[in-house]
Amino acid sequence: MDTKLLTIRTLVSTLNSLSDQTRLAALRHLRHTSNQDPAARPLITAAGAVPLLADALYSASHPIQEHATATLLNLSISDRRPLVSSPTLLHALSHLLSRHASSSSPSAVQSAAATLHSLLAVVADYRPIVGAKHDILHALIGIFSHPNSPTRSVKDALKASFGVALHPPNRTVLVRLGAVPKLFVLVAKKMIGITEDASAVIAQIAGCEESREAFRKVSGVSVLAGMLGSEGGKCSLRTKENAVSALLNLVRCGAEKMVAEVREKRGILDGIVYVQEHGSSKGKSKAVALLKLLLDGGNNHEIIEDLYPVESDSGSSCSG
Repeated sequence: MDTKLLTIRTLVSTLNSLSDQTRLAALRHLRHTSNQDPAARPLITAAGAVPLLADALYSASHPIQEHATATLLNLSISDRRPLVSSPTLLHALSHLLSRHASSSSPSAVQSAAATLHSLLAVVADYRPIVGAKHDILHALIGIFSHPNSPTRSVKDALKASFGVALHPPNRTVLVRLGAVPKLFVLVAKKMIGITEDASAVIAQIAGCEESREAFRKVSGVSVLAGMLGSEGGKCSLRTKENAVSALLNLVRCGAEKMVAEVREKRGILDGIVYVQEHGSSKGKSKAVALLKLLLDGGNNHEIIEDLYPVESDSGSSCSG
């Protein structure tokens, strides 16, 4: 038998040990191997490591939590299917994430959230499964809204939430769990990196009908317009693109009333045009689509169109 394979099987088998020290030593080796040797990742999962790593997340030992979640994150980079097919992994991640403010290691929380993001970003059929686990969504919201959460934990929780929101029905769930006001609180803090990630989640959540009332309660349209107006001068281009995407989704879901509310915001057209001219290809496309919807709904259509010419768009839907 190949030496590498034999070593991996021995390490995985050792995870069954009743000794925390023995398990910890094996976890250290598996973490290092899964990080340094991508070819070893499928060997680790094939040896039955995933349920044993999931079981380690229930440990009270922070080092065990940390090495187990880091190993899962490494595995999720290139060998995702064994993780998403595991019947115990989501329960274990939920257990660890839900205790982010008490018994879970901050480093383990970060790795657990990053693992979810890694899986959700690529495996589309995993998104409704995670979305059905409301305790996980509640935990992610709790992490990015908790005042004592480390910045890295906040960012990883936001990225995982973005992955969840890629599945349209999950957006309604996030709204009902109270994500919207907490996301706008993060945006108001104007923290580098955090604002971009929070606004990306906002843009996704805006793509459901339930978002209209939630956004109204936090003056969401005004905040998004501010990102594009003169007071949003310090916002990154990515944040501005996210604001355009959010407004586009709101307009698509809110019909004529939402069109009028967005259009009346001072300076917003200039901000949208800025994204149209300077944004990424995707950002430019969404800016064009938003301008077309705003212009098509206005009484001064011809005048405004002369100032802000747009290309034709292929249509719209209430999904973003």
